[in-house]
Amino acid sequence: MKNEAVSLQVELEIIKELEQFDTPTITNVVATYPGAPTCLNLYSPWECNWYTDQTLRVMYPELGRTCGFAVTCVYGIPDATIKAGPALVDVLHAIKDSPQPVVLLIKQDFPEAIKGKIGLCGGNMATAFKSVGCVGIISDGPSRDVDEIREMGLQYMLTGTSAGHGPMAVKAVNVPVEICGMDVCPGEVIHMDENGAVKFPRKYLREVLERCRSLSQEESHKMSMMASTDDPELIAQYMKGQYQ
Repeated sequence: MKNEAVSLQVELEIIKELEQFDTPTITNVVATYPGAPTCLNLYSPWECNWYTDQTLRVMYPELGRTCGFAVTCVYGIPDATIKAGPALVDVLHAIKDSPQPVVLLIKQDFPEAIKGKIGLCGGNMATAFKSVGCVGIISDGPSRDVDEIREMGLQYMLTGTSAGHGPMAVKAVNVPVEICGMDVCPGEVIHMDENGAVKFPRKYLREVLERCRSLSQEESHKMSMMASTDDPELIAQYMKGQYQ
């Protein structure tokens, strides 16, 4: 148990340090440039759903980067035939029982006719989630109370906003979900900022950090060299290996 606690503390320190890097840097070391020395090649860049698409936008870019462990849930229309299905309390337990901090991914499984007008996670739900360890929420639909939630310091990524909703229910907790082009399993690491979100397996935490450090130094040097000249041939040479 003691070793596990030490390990979790180290992971938390790594997560906080990863927040010093932007999400594109994380994608670069995870899979963007196959074969590059700093790239882990964890996914096929175009064929796997490992980062979010343009339909998702960050509500509070001023909060900066957020990183945490994925907890997932699915919301949809209540089913009267299901008498003892999962509920909000199960989502809260999943967050509380997860390694901290948590990024909650909410899949909105609603009919297309109403999917664009569901203000699903408002101030009350966000407060409940934050109280048990949630630092960020990502959902593939709209939500509401963005002004109220802004004061909580809880990062919020949505497709948009909507003021109201009707009856809704938890359909599943901690199952694989697809959110705006990103396939996520519970326990994976999520990194998010105003560019979008990316995921990668927890076991690569330390290696992702080490490669981010190396890539950051490499890119700072490269951009400094490019800024020092207006010679197209030299600039192209400095860029070689990425944009050829």
